Amino acid sequence: MRIIFMGTPDFSVPVLHALVEAGHQVVAVYSQPPRRAGRGKALTPTPVARAAEALGIEVRTPVSLRDAESQAAFAALDADIAVVAAYGLILPRAVLDAPRLGCLNVHASLLPRWRGAAPIQRAILAGDAETGVCIMQMEAGLDTGPVRLEARTGIAGKTAGVLTDELSAMGARLMVTVLGDMAAHPPLPQPEDGVTYAAKIDKAETRIDWSQSAEQVERQVRAFNPVPGAWFEVAGERIKVLACLTRHPSESWDLPGAGEAAAARDPSFRWGDGMVIDTALTIACGSGEIRPTLLQRAGRGVVTAEELLRGFPIPAGTQV
Repeated sequence: MRIIFMGTPDFSVPVLHALVEAGHQVVAVYSQPPRRAGRGKALTPTPVARAAEALGIEVRTPVSLRDAESQAAFAALDADIAVVAAYGLILPRAVLDAPRLGCLNVHASLLPRWRGAAPIQRAILAGDAETGVCIMQMEAGLDTGPVRLEARTGIAGKTAGVLTDELSAMGARLMVTVLGDMAAHPPLPQPEDGVTYAAKIDKAETRIDWSQSAEQVERQVRAFNPVPGAWFEVAGERIKVLACLTRHPSESWDLPGAGEAAAARDPSFRWGDGMVIDTALTIACGSGEIRPTLLQRAGRGVVTAEELLRGFPIPAGTQV
């Protein structure tokens, strides 16, 4: 097929490569405009733009597709279909209707659950047991179109980074399957029940809320790993938590340094939420405790809790 590919982040790159490897003709790639990044704030092309350039495919980076000129240029490509994977711009009706077979989207959730911008993070935060990928025929509504094919995977213990890579590879395989025989994968309307919306992650959500349960804090850590990172603050410095263990009041750590947390296991004693309760950086939550295992100070590498504490002591009794 003659395909227009539309994508922006790393998630989208395996889908682009899969289309090329399957023998389709990608006539153009649309991606968001370069943004300033790094210490020098140089304009940096998106991961998809870099991948397309390496493949020798024309890259277009319009700020919007709402103007008549951009829409005419899109239609002039005379594509059979457009494949969209985390592009990040709204597609107007004129763009959706331009390809002969419309537009297909790789969406990283089990629709209709988690329509919207951040389905992977929202699924982790909500404690969902599973998620997946849908190949959706796009229409004007927000992720409301009929689904041609889906696949599922469990979430337990996975970070957003791990799930993103897994779902990206899964979506690439599914898209190639659908394009290989569209008649065998007709579009089926989404169920009317079970609709939820995956709102864009707000920066305020990334600060750890110690009034939550240890289980919910652990989900927050996984949902924001690797970026933007769940964090707490000590002495005016932000420290990201990239992995942690949890303990409920009825359990014991059975780990070095846990003895000093004995008071926290006494039902008559109550540490304050967000208080460090031992020399191993165990932190009290609304219910239960967490023990960070991988952390990162601003501008530094990822370290274990033991390594962090050697150069940056956080004594018991510290409120974080």
